[in-house]
Amino acid sequence: MIVELLDHGNPDQVALTTAGGGHALTYGNLRAQVQDLAASLNQLGLGRGDRIAMALPNGIELISSFLAAATAGTAAPLNPAYKYDEFKFYLEDTKARALILPPGELEEARRAAGDQVLIIEASIDSSGRVQYASDGKVGPAQSVDQPTDDDIALMLHTSGTTSRPKRVPLAHKNLKISARNVAGWYQLSSDDVSLCVMPLFHVHGLVASTLATFYSGGSVVVVPRFNPLTFWATVRDHRATWYSAVPTIHQVLVSRAKPGMRPQGAEFLRFIRSCSASLSPQTMFDIEERFGVPILEAYGMTEAAHQMASNPLPPEERKPGSVGMGGSVRIAILNEKGDLLPPGAQGEISIQGPNVFNGYEDNPQANAAAFTNGWFRTGDQGFLDDDGYLTLSGRIKELINRGGEKISPREIDEILVGHPAVAEAVCFGIPDRTYGEEVAAAVVLRTPATESEIIKYCEGVLAAFKAPKVIYILDSIPKTATGKIQRRIVAAEVGKNSSPA
Repeated sequence: MIVELLDHGNPDQVALTTAGGGHALTYGNLRAQVQDLAASLNQLGLGRGDRIAMALPNGIELISSFLAAATAGTAAPLNPAYKYDEFKFYLEDTKARALILPPGELEEARRAAGDQVLIIEASIDSSGRVQYASDGKVGPAQSVDQPTDDDIALMLHTSGTTSRPKRVPLAHKNLKISARNVAGWYQLSSDDVSLCVMPLFHVHGLVASTLATFYSGGSVVVVPRFNPLTFWATVRDHRATWYSAVPTIHQVLVSRAKPGMRPQGAEFLRFIRSCSASLSPQTMFDIEERFGVPILEAYGMTEAAHQMASNPLPPEERKPGSVGMGGSVRIAILNEKGDLLPPGAQGEISIQGPNVFNGYEDNPQANAAAFTNGWFRTGDQGFLDDDGYLTLSGRIKELINRGGEKISPREIDEILVGHPAVAEAVCFGIPDRTYGEEVAAAVVLRTPATESEIIKYCEGVLAAFKAPKVIYILDSIPKTATGKIQRRIVAAEVGKNSSPA
């Protein structure tokens, strides 16, 4: 089970600390705390197979609760920035029986839970000890029943372009193997200190920054949220040896760095990792020139329990524009029929490995399309070179990738047509210098409305990162000769012929 990763560290070594002089827990303290919290969940009637959601900020409470929920049942972390409708969907879709929240906060999550989901409040005392409190139970106390490696530890959602988000069940073994793969690839050891700046409700921060570090016996420093003003002071004060982030964060740090003046604290870094969105070769060059440390671009996704490929550490070659090699994950390029393609040929990137999940939950149609001859088809397009390095060339799926956040355009479509003035809507991504892509939409109105009114409506029911920032009001939506709507065609036509409302 995933909590066994904590046995890899020296019981007296710091496993987890919060930035800025916050709480610090040793491996021994954290292991005992997780077992106590799992027992508390059992006492509340939660056990094997029960989905335990949580909407907590980055910190000891979230990491401890994830490990405890995965031990007692199945953890289902949610973005605390969600609005009522989003909380309601995810809680119902996962069949969550409990929801762990900060004391007295997140009223919209509480309303969404209603009487069907038990609210548990997680508080932390001056010693860093997390405790649970709840006004009820979901049933009689459960006996402590340790999970097996085949039990589901983590339930996440991945966005689809033609349907609502799909459930991705990740077993304990998927997470343990992925943590081992990441730790091995970057040669992590007990001397390493990982600075976790990514949100822990995604596999990037959870697996790469946190679980891989626990596998190595090193220390994790977690920040509540990324802050460029305090970033280098945190690296310096905690002597961080590496951090992993999306390109947006790297670009912000580069933009604030002065040429020829290496930030104080950068001397402690052994490497920097970039993942969850494409890193331009120019940004890679700028980072290495300003910070004096190698940056390694990687490629991951939820269905693979995160990492699928990465550029290697020096002295091995790092190829700008490539996401590196598979390492412990097999990578192939398939054509539409499922045939393996040779080096240099473009096709659908497909993977195999024990870190890869077994299939979407209760979604046979999606699984039939996603798996071919034992290969999981990622929906991304690319090619392998003669050395086995992978280059991404586009997305077959039409997800919007806003700074590493994958957004389902279909989900935004459904929200937009819920506005009383909107008759038709098509959401798509547009280029953005800061986030790589930003959310935009084309709409046809049935009654008058302004762009700002429609955007404000979306902001009322969607997390801020999902809400469209640009609305094009059209007389009709561009369609193909056969009458079908294709997002890329709409985006191209709108960009060519229209300006925002």
